[in-house]
Formats: sequence, structure tokens, C-alpha cells
Amino acid sequence: MNFTVSSSVIYNRLQAISRVISSKSIYPILDNFLFCIENGKLTVTAADSDTTLETVVELTECDKDGQVALPAKTLLDALKEIPEQPLVFTINDDNFETLVKYQNGEYNLIGLNADEYPTSAVLQEPVSFELPSQVLLEGLTRTIFATADDELRPVMNGIYFDINSEGATFVASDGHKLVCSRNSISQLSDRSSFILPKKPASLLKAILAKESDNVSIEFDSRVARFSLPEFRMVCRLIDGRYPNYNSVIPQNNPHLLTIDRITLVNALRRVAIFSPASSGLVKLRIQQNQLSIFSQDKDFSVSAKESMTCQYEGVPMSVGFKSSFLIDILNSIPSQEITIKLADPARAGVFVPTVQEENENLLMLLMPMVLND
Repeated sequence: MNFTVSSSVIYNRLQAISRVISSKSIYPILDNFLFCIENGKLTVTAADSDTTLETVVELTECDKDGQVALPAKTLLDALKEIPEQPLVFTINDDNFETLVKYQNGEYNLIGLNADEYPTSAVLQEPVSFELPSQVLLEGLTRTIFATADDELRPVMNGIYFDINSEGATFVASDGHKLVCSRNSISQLSDRSSFILPKKPASLLKAILAKESDNVSIEFDSRVARFSLPEFRMVCRLIDGRYPNYNSVIPQNNPHLLTIDRITLVNALRRVAIFSPASSGLVKLRIQQNQLSIFSQDKDFSVSAKESMTCQYEGVPMSVGFKSSFLIDILNSIPSQEITIKLADPARAGVFVPTVQEENENLLMLLMPMVLND
């Protein structure tokens, strides 16, 4: 089997799908890329035990159909050093020895029988719909940081897709923070949902960053498939019932703080340096048109304070948050100004963009920390 392909095209595609390969795979065959030529098109597959990622590559020429498994790390490291030029792959159909010829030299690799490579899971009577790639990318980007790493509650370790005729809602929560991103674009008449694990969500997010087409999404109770013109991902879903996220979102937080997001983030980064390492606690003291941020580590006798102007409608209040969680939330809101909705120091704060983006309703929730003073 012989084929010719662009060095930069094949390298970029292999690099994109290689992120799925686990460094601790229990199946040696999964340390390889699966190369499969059918009807003059090359499909390259990478996988772990739960997720399969495929890409279709246009060939300059090929002599026949066939398939082979080639070592992923060796091939990536070798192709990384080759500038743009045609590469000629020659595979021995008997022993899978592979010769890669380039302008000034050649590589010799030993491949494996592709029949040993596992096939991706098959969907049974799937639900299907489409989303614009940027809508899906924004939903994943807004929520993925809020997913949990909880062995006791695995349903919290992924992003919940809640799809109905009114739109698509992406939800993630680790019990301390919750993100709910609603988009009014959807094609489903009936309500359906699934929980996408964190790893395939990260893989999909990386691929979508360079895409502009619609994404075809199909899923059943166990498996989801995401299809784009040049990539396809099939992954196992998290089994279980996601908690009722609407029930934990406060409906009456009357005290409203509006402030420049970047100004607040920069101040928090400076003040948080002096917060206790064990808790990361920062205290926000809010009064009319002024926000003061405090931190103190009594064990080391250090503290910090910074004040700034804001717009505030409500009673004077002091509330504590874990600084790293608060910064993560602020960094994930895509607006110049944010509004923080508060009820009292013991109840969750709601963070929203002061001006929502078109077709989107974004809400983030953060539980407060107990203040001892």
C-alpha cells in the first residue's frame, strides 16, 4: 500500500487527535494511530478505552485501499521536524513495515496489524440535532472549568447537555460553583439530555476552536457522536441522573453590585496573595458605590486591602469567597462589566454579564465561605 500526503496537513491532523491517547493505556494497540484508506481517502483514528477521535485527510495519490496501525509518539516526533513537502508512505502488506520518504531522507517504522484496533461504539436509535460550532464551543468553554473530580458522584464530572425546543443549556457544577449557559438555538422538538465527560469535552473544545461549520450531534443512553467536516468523535457518556440545577439557582437576590470585570479580577489577584493557603478566603465589603477587598493570614501576620468604585443597590454587606473560585468565574464571563446578585452572606452569589450576548443567557453561581468576624 502506497500513498502521498502533505507533511504539514498530516502532522496538524495527527497532533489534533493525539490528545485522546492515554499515557497509561492498558491496551498497547491504543498507543498507535490507525491509518485506513478507503476509496482514495485516508481516515486516521486515535483512541483510549472510552473515546475515539477520527480525522479525514485528503491524499495527493494512493494505489489501493488498506489499513495499518503506526506508533503515535514516534510518528508525531518524526513529522514535527519536516517542513512542508510531500511525504510518501509505503507499507508492506505482509509484515506492516512502513517506509516514510521525504525530500532528503526517509524513516523506517514497524506497524501493527490494524485488525487488532478496537472499533468505536455503535449508537442504538440515537437522538440527533445540529448546533453551530461556535455555540457549542462557547457552551463548553463557559462550563468546563466548573466540572468536578468526584468519585462518589460521577455525574458531576462532566457537562450536562439539556436540549429542548427553546434551546440548548450547558450546565456544570462541583458543589461549590455552578455554571448555566443557555442558548436559544436548537432543533429538537422534545426534551433530551446527556452528560459529556470532561476529557472528551476538552478534546472537542480544542477542535472547535478552528471550526466554523455546524456540528452534527447524535446520542443514545450510552454513547454520543460529534461530527464535523474533518473530524468525528465518539465517546461514552456518564451514566446517571443529573441533579435539578434549576432548584439551586436563587430567584430573589435583591442586592446588586455592578463593576468592571477586569478591574475586579486584577485586584483579587493582588489581594489573594495574602489569603490563607488552606482556605484562599477573601472578604468583600460592599457599601454604597464602594467595594473593598480584604485578605489576612494570621499565621504569618500578613494582610492586604484594596478598594474600588462600583455601582451598588442594596444594604451594606460583607461576604467571603474562595479567591481561586471567584477568579475562575470572573475569567469565564465574556463581558466588560458584571453584575453580582446577593441575598445575604450565607447564601450563594449569582454572577451574570451586565449585558448578555445575543441568543445567550449566562449565569454563574458561587457558594460563600463563612466569615469569623
